[in-house]
Amino acid sequence: MAKLFEPIDVGGLRLANRIVIAPMCQYSAVDGAMTDWHRMHLGQLALSGAGALTIEATAVSPEGRITYGDVGLYDDRTEAAMRSVLEGVRRWSDMPLVIQLAHAGRKASCAKPWHGGAQIAPDAQNGWQTVSPSAVPFAPDDHPPVELDTAGLARIREAFADAARRASRLGIDAVQIHAAHGYLLHEFLSPISNRRGDAYGGSLDNRMRFPLEVFDAVREAFPADRPVTVRVSGTDWVKGGWTAEETARFAQALERRGCAAIHVSSGGLDLRQQIPVGPGYQMPLARTVKEAVAMPVVAVGLITDPHQAERILENGHADAIAIARAALWDPRWPWHAAAALGASVHAPPQYLRSEPHEAGRVLKEMTL
Repeated sequence: MAKLFEPIDVGGLRLANRIVIAPMCQYSAVDGAMTDWHRMHLGQLALSGAGALTIEATAVSPEGRITYGDVGLYDDRTEAAMRSVLEGVRRWSDMPLVIQLAHAGRKASCAKPWHGGAQIAPDAQNGWQTVSPSAVPFAPDDHPPVELDTAGLARIREAFADAARRASRLGIDAVQIHAAHGYLLHEFLSPISNRRGDAYGGSLDNRMRFPLEVFDAVREAFPADRPVTVRVSGTDWVKGGWTAEETARFAQALERRGCAAIHVSSGGLDLRQQIPVGPGYQMPLARTVKEAVAMPVVAVGLITDPHQAERILENGHADAIAIARAALWDPRWPWHAAAALGASVHAPPQYLRSEPHEAGRVLKEMTL
């Protein structure tokens, strides 16, 4: 069997294969509430044959949204909207659902990408005051964030825990904590954005302190028999920033606290980043983390070809593969990967007759 299609256990959650649909923001919520767009978007991906589907970055508070179109899970209204969408998805798919819980920190209060993506001032329509470890803006023209005080840190920790409890009520199978791409928890980790002089800044242990406290709060709030994972940026790609070696240390600290898997991405914290973009460009980061921990490591980043994905797993760089834009371009990517690698995936019976004769026996009936 192709390694990409071997099952994998993640903290007690069994995935049918090692393809994970990564979280992808849709910027299509209304005041934090999911809409019919999410029903269609998640519905089609839930029929893709992947091992798991991750719901986009979901803000734990209104000011934690990247844009005014972001999904949230911070009150009864946003919980009810998500419940309606997920009930529709689950009616036709048994694929495990993961939710990425997030706070955008100083990169919040932005316009939607197709409207330019620039930060919106706090006193403008659809804008609000951002927060961060330190009052250092992401871009020179951004309104400076407010440095979080003790009460603010406690408020955000509890917001993550409350969102985890809501996710539990929704029957979501796993939580992923977003500590990557320059958002709040990554801002605490990186010395570029964290200029604090208290117990949450300075040394690596201090910079890891708040993200680890958030992990502990989520792990306590989410059922013990369901996994909590973390997504990280393996490096800032900026001199003097967060490094792959520090990421490995952070991963070890998370593993000791019961983290079930770690998803290694990169960048997003500083406009000066120099990213050597190309197929597999983040694999060395995943490998550095994999050599430091026993928990599964998920690789991501311009993985578009099934044979490329298979080589990553065969070479021991990672334990699972996340796809994002490739899944938007080709929502049946796992079907086509199975055909290319001589494997099979489950598909709804309504689609079984779509299989080309030359593909062989790729599609197996899903239990609905």
